[in-house]
Amino acid sequence: MIPEIGHMALILALCLGVALGLLPLLGTYTGHARLIMSARPLAIGQGLFLTLSFICLTLAFVNDDFTVQYVAANSNSALPVQYKISAVWGSHEGSLLLWVLMLGWWTMAVSLFAKSIPPAMLARVLSVMGLIAIGFMLFTLITSNPFWRYLPEGPAQGADLNPLLQDFGLIVHPPTLYMGYVGFSVAFAFAIAALLDGKVDAAWLRWSRPWTIVAWGFLTLGIVLGSWWAYYELGWGGWWFWDPVENASFMPWLIGTALMHSLAVSEKRGLFKNWTILLAILAFSLSLLGTFLVRSGILTSVHAFAADPERGFFVLILLAITVGGSLGLYALRASSVASRVGFVFWSRENFLLINNILLVISTLVVLLGTLYPLLLDAFGGGKVSIGPPYYNKVFVPLMILLMISMGFGLLTKWKSIQVSELLQLLRSPVLIAVAAGLVFPFLYGSQFNWATALAVALLVWLIAASYRDLSRRVRHKGWLRGLRQLNPGYYGMLLAHIGVGVTAVGIAVVSTHEANYDIRMAPGDNLQVEQYEFIFNGTQDIVGPNYTSVQGIVKVNQEGEFYTYLYPEKRTYIARQQVMTEAAIDAALSRDIYVAMGEPLADDAWAMRIHFKPMVRWIWLGGILMSLGAVLAVWDKRYRRRRAQ
Repeated sequence: MIPEIGHMALILALCLGVALGLLPLLGTYTGHARLIMSARPLAIGQGLFLTLSFICLTLAFVNDDFTVQYVAANSNSALPVQYKISAVWGSHEGSLLLWVLMLGWWTMAVSLFAKSIPPAMLARVLSVMGLIAIGFMLFTLITSNPFWRYLPEGPAQGADLNPLLQDFGLIVHPPTLYMGYVGFSVAFAFAIAALLDGKVDAAWLRWSRPWTIVAWGFLTLGIVLGSWWAYYELGWGGWWFWDPVENASFMPWLIGTALMHSLAVSEKRGLFKNWTILLAILAFSLSLLGTFLVRSGILTSVHAFAADPERGFFVLILLAITVGGSLGLYALRASSVASRVGFVFWSRENFLLINNILLVISTLVVLLGTLYPLLLDAFGGGKVSIGPPYYNKVFVPLMILLMISMGFGLLTKWKSIQVSELLQLLRSPVLIAVAAGLVFPFLYGSQFNWATALAVALLVWLIAASYRDLSRRVRHKGWLRGLRQLNPGYYGMLLAHIGVGVTAVGIAVVSTHEANYDIRMAPGDNLQVEQYEFIFNGTQDIVGPNYTSVQGIVKVNQEGEFYTYLYPEKRTYIARQQVMTEAAIDAALSRDIYVAMGEPLADDAWAMRIHFKPMVRWIWLGGILMSLGAVLAVWDKRYRRRRAQ
């Protein structure tokens, strides 16, 4: 009965979505006030029915209802309850329902918290989001219904969740990532509403900006969690693979970053309005592209679901309608929202434009690297692989230029700055950055490394430029008083920029100074890595809730003194008889030591993988700082004041 309730709730949500997509929009053209005012209750009703539908599917998993085909394929009675819940989005049908649920929640949030927006504009925004929801709810019900049952009865036991997904990462990574993905639908809806209205003013920009920042913050955190999950779960210590689906989440992040900065310029100076609208369209379009890549079956990836041409064709139609329709509307109406204001080279506006251009070029680089192998294969050109060498040669230089430009954006002023004043402001940040870049590699290692030196110099450049800008804002008021008077949004901006530098340092140091060993170890064997000695003390058998495990015992000494024990595992999951590697990691801000077990060898020996990864945590620390920056930016008093109105 519970699955039927969930199925019916999804159908009712679709009905409300149809009403939301059509009635309020019709009201804006006819002037019918009751139709316009229906947007809020329809959006709330749609969100509530989607929530009910999702709860029903979750209960089917928790109650081991194996008459539901999706539950039987992705759960098992021995599966721990936390993984039964996360298994709801562990495969195609449930993850698509999660996608639709997130869209319903975003739509409901806009209807509840955007109270200062005029009713007609809000009606347009919610109608656009309703139209998007219609497509994905139809997709779910027609091709990917998670409530289909086995009739007359189901199997006695489920097939179990993929062991790779039986991890905390599945609990947090997909929901966070989807909140970011789907969150860009709000900026998209605001952009389409503005084109329909033919007006982009400062008020529209202020309405759109906080929603964009929240979506970007979630997407940032989702990407960080995915990288961290891959690092410790896959068993070989990688944190980014340039996998096509990783790229599909990274591209909307890059465009979303450009969109946030463009919104700031448009709000402050009335510039780049057309460009801002286009970026809002592209950010959500790239999110849809990622959905297509995952669900079409055209690529092989640890993220991709099983190939199904019908599903891929459906998503392709949704992508074509959404992207084609929005770009067509943009071509017709963009001239009505064009900016009429100019700017000079030595200004904050110009460097924010340079940042935007670099981010868009970077997105095109990633898009080319992602789609070229697929297109070449589709047209009979054979299979090729584009990996890190391509991105290191093309993408990395663009990021270096971006970080340099970010510093100039902090040091310059709106409208213009005198060159002499800029040179004075540049002096100390440049000198400090160069000095730090030259000194740090020698402090960290015995040999000078240009990549590390450059990354450290860029981080210090951003910190010094941030300090210069901060001191310029507060020195005439007194530091304590001035710091209290600054908006949280300003601190969020500084924190996010510093986070970029922190991530860059982590990437540079771990890429150039890590040590990796794949060796045979029998009980009593040891290996010296940097200041650590790893001693293999054999194995022991472990019984888990739904698996058995051979657990390695590795003693770690530091400079001759006992430091810790590490316990890597080789697990066999009972239901699927699938073997998984569980790495053992001792984490610290300065380094990780990482041990994973390979295959058993003769004489009780094992193939062992041992890594020393300096400053790898800085990669994720930088992402967390960026996400915290987004939280502070949304806490800006301007946005809170509008919500209170």
